[in-house]
Amino acid sequence: MSIHRDERDPCATEVATDIDDTRLDQLLEASPLTPTASEAHGMLCGLICAGITDPEQRWLDQLLPASSPQADAGQSEAAPPEAETDPVDSEEAEAAREETRAALGELARATRAALADEDYGFSPLLPDEGAPLAQRATALYDWVRGFLYAFGMLGISEQGLSEQGREILRDFADITRMDLNDLDDNEENEAALTEIIEFTRAAALLIHDEAPARQDGDQGQGTA
Repeated sequence: MSIHRDERDPCATEVATDIDDTRLDQLLEASPLTPTASEAHGMLCGLICAGITDPEQRWLDQLLPASSPQADAGQSEAAPPEAETDPVDSEEAEAAREETRAALGELARATRAALADEDYGFSPLLPDEGAPLAQRATALYDWVRGFLYAFGMLGISEQGLSEQGREILRDFADITRMDLNDLDDNEENEAALTEIIEFTRAAALLIHDEAPARQDGDQGQGTA
């Protein structure tokens, strides 16, 4: 499953997609941003929670821009000026790109539905509970960083948030300052991580309800 909730949550639900974690990592290799799966999901959730128009499209445009500086630079260095692009290769590359966008779009729609689920069927995309604690903590760090990246990209004003919403963003910033070095896989750290994950999930849902971009007149729509 690509999106899951803590099985200890009595309200837990699952949002099924055809993208497993390995496939998602493969799809994201095509992005010039090279995000982790959790970071990309955090970015998506930030765009959705902000309340902008068509967050899925904005997310895909960020992950897979029509032309990236990295790709253009690589092509110019690798090929002489007189070299011609093989039309077959171009068609295959475009077909692969569209397939990637379609697959990521499926995940985006599933995530949007989970955030809007009245039974709170949403959770950040993180490794399964069987993964090492340090791996899950790093993924949470990535997810929160992606969420904050989306808000920064949109230029969301704090005036569009309640005091609780502003406090959440400050708490998210604190999470990105966690010391991830030498995390012992013990019960105390496990309990602390579980608490932070649950806070993050509930906080994202609260921001989603506030939809700050709509409060600000969707000011982020014009942001590149």
